[in-house]
Amino acid sequence: MSPEFPQHPFRTRGGIRLPAHKTTLREKTVTMPAPDICVIPLRQSAGASCRALVKKGDHVYRGQKIGDTEEVFAVPVHASISGTVLKIEETELSSGEICEAVYIESDGRMESLPDLRPPIVANSADFAAAVRESGLVDPGGEGFPAHIKLRPAHTIDTLIINAVESEPYLTAGYRCALEESRSVLEGVYAIKSFLNVHRVLIAVEENKPDAAEILSEIADNEEYDPEDEVRILLLPPVYPQGEEKMLVKACTNREVPPGKRPGDVGCIVMDISSVVFIAKYLKTGMPSVSRRITVSGSAIFAPANVLVPVGARISDIIEYCGGFSAEPGKLLLNGPMSGVPLRTLTAPLMKADAAVLAFSGRDSAEREEGACIRCGRCARVCPMRLSPMLIENAVRAEKTAALRRLSVEGCTECGVCAYVCPANRRLTDEIRSAKKMLAQAGATDKKSNEGGGKNG
Repeated sequence: MSPEFPQHPFRTRGGIRLPAHKTTLREKTVTMPAPDICVIPLRQSAGASCRALVKKGDHVYRGQKIGDTEEVFAVPVHASISGTVLKIEETELSSGEICEAVYIESDGRMESLPDLRPPIVANSADFAAAVRESGLVDPGGEGFPAHIKLRPAHTIDTLIINAVESEPYLTAGYRCALEESRSVLEGVYAIKSFLNVHRVLIAVEENKPDAAEILSEIADNEEYDPEDEVRILLLPPVYPQGEEKMLVKACTNREVPPGKRPGDVGCIVMDISSVVFIAKYLKTGMPSVSRRITVSGSAIFAPANVLVPVGARISDIIEYCGGFSAEPGKLLLNGPMSGVPLRTLTAPLMKADAAVLAFSGRDSAEREEGACIRCGRCARVCPMRLSPMLIENAVRAEKTAALRRLSVEGCTECGVCAYVCPANRRLTDEIRSAKKMLAQAGATDKKSNEGGGKNG
């Protein structure tokens, strides 16, 4: 028996309402031409780096696989433009990480791989394998491989389509809903069919009535959904409502335990852009080689929603949007809440990236940090029930045992704790430092244990 559909969203913990600043809401998506050079990192997911399948001097086509690995949590990478491989060399990513990348010089033709064919998919195993071969990853964060979600270890009874975009400035997902409604429909029913799921909820914010209306038309399509197993669920515009665990709670009232994923409670959450991609991939066979992003902020001359080749340099993307209208004081990759400062404009766009933001003047001013007044606001708004102020204290005291007890790994780095802090504490940055500290401590412990085993 299929689970019931909720009449309204369930209450979630924490979160805040933010100024929208959706200046690109009415800007239709434009396609960026091939830049002169694309730099395509061989690690595009949370897994390991790929091994290069091409060499200097090779001609490559758009959609051609140029890197792969057998590592489970990694995905293959493909050429996003046609042209010549200039070199395979390390490059600096926006995070400051160094990664091997394939440098491709464009031939200006954007020729697709001649023998590109749609995948042959007969069952759920074929489906997950095809999605893995496409190189699809989740938007945001490090890029969780989509094929892992679509190969669940537990029984799934609910598919949640994430059409929520509550972070300020970001509008690419909204434009995707409006401009790609047919593909949304096709992607939903493909996933629903292969996973044998009988309850699909398309989650969209109630302050986007036009998106809700067009998605409702998809959900109410009797031809494709005679059993009425696809519904729209309107959610309040609370940030970070689009975070997976919050969505699962809002849509099903199920709690995803710390260290677990939605699949462990019978749910799969797919971003609307991933659903659109899957629909097109099943028809064309073109892998994940481009990304719809928002380019905005007070220092951008012509803010826009842009379909960009993966590997395009940030500087080229900004130039395509008219360059800077004023000297930028702050540059961010992804949203103003969850994003990270851009260390270099020569960094390439990754598959998981959602936005490039540039701010000038008052918008870029850094607030002066004061002493913690122990008001507890950061803990009250945390959707993951963490205590950011205690985590900050443990980081500064370098107490790794305390950090483990405080469940630092459960933080989604949404940034609400730092936003509400009256003392302007850099809480999100401290939590990122805490995660690095624990990772280093874990690596040291592993090395020590391995050494002990050899010598014992």
